[in-house]
Amino acid sequence: MRLKGSRFLIIGRAGMDLYPDPPGTKTEEATQFFACLGGSSANIGVAITKLGGSSDLVTCVSDDAIGRFALNELDKYGIGRRHVRSVGGEARNSLAVVESRIEDHQSVIYRNGAADFEMIEADVEAVEYSRYDALITTGTVFAAEPSRSAAFRGFELAKAAGLPLIFDIDYRPYSWPSAQAAADVYSRAGAMCDVIVGNDVEFGFMAGNHARGLDKARELVAQGARLAVYKMGEKGAITITPEGEITTGIYPSKALKPTGAGDSFMGGLVVGLARGKPVRDAVLQGSASAAMVVARVGCAPAMPTTEELEDFLEHHADPSAA
Repeated sequence: MRLKGSRFLIIGRAGMDLYPDPPGTKTEEATQFFACLGGSSANIGVAITKLGGSSDLVTCVSDDAIGRFALNELDKYGIGRRHVRSVGGEARNSLAVVESRIEDHQSVIYRNGAADFEMIEADVEAVEYSRYDALITTGTVFAAEPSRSAAFRGFELAKAAGLPLIFDIDYRPYSWPSAQAAADVYSRAGAMCDVIVGNDVEFGFMAGNHARGLDKARELVAQGARLAVYKMGEKGAITITPEGEITTGIYPSKALKPTGAGDSFMGGLVVGLARGKPVRDAVLQGSASAAMVVARVGCAPAMPTTEELEDFLEHHADPSAA
């Protein structure tokens, strides 16, 4: 599979991440924190821009200091925000307190009255889709209204403009009223998409049975998707295409934290596809990017540049299939 280019429109949230500092500090023992851009969609945008692609975000942020922090960070990373709307009232930006530690890792995420759920259909209807080569979204946009209807409207408009739809399942149980509601909505979204990326738990959840996650990924491709990446953590990934399946391993890494891997994987994958890399090479580029990010502090600031990623790939052997 190949994308026409590397101009990406991303629907989803931007927020603030706070990391207890120095790395290894427990949140309850912290006296200082390191702040950076957060939110899965914004992080994917950073991953893309640092690898030489371009990304514009469609979302809402709170009209307060935290929302303005997110806007400033988007500007810093060169992520287009002409379609980011500030909302007042009680809406608040997503905020995550995330530890840079593996053992007994703690992440506390505040999503009460989330500003990004205030995105409406008019927000996605204002986009000129012909300016982009693909649409990316993460599963969190579907967790509440009016964001859910807006995201599906964005899907319709993007498909009408001939854009491939790329879906990062990104299931967060705390955002949903029930697992069944989430599974139904995600299955509807997945059926519309050309590329679906998730881990074994997420595909199993979509299937309604953890043991059938791989079957679900295969089913999505059989029904029309061009690519499904079934990630299995330390066991690597199985990538399914209409032409067959590819099994890859992971790159060894001295992990500092477990977070950020999925967002960096997505960035590395889609930029690889946009540059015409074979599917296996694009998946490995995503895996390498993930290995680098978990070994660094933060998510957005940890995303590798093209030069860093190429150097990593040059000095690390192609991981064998798990």
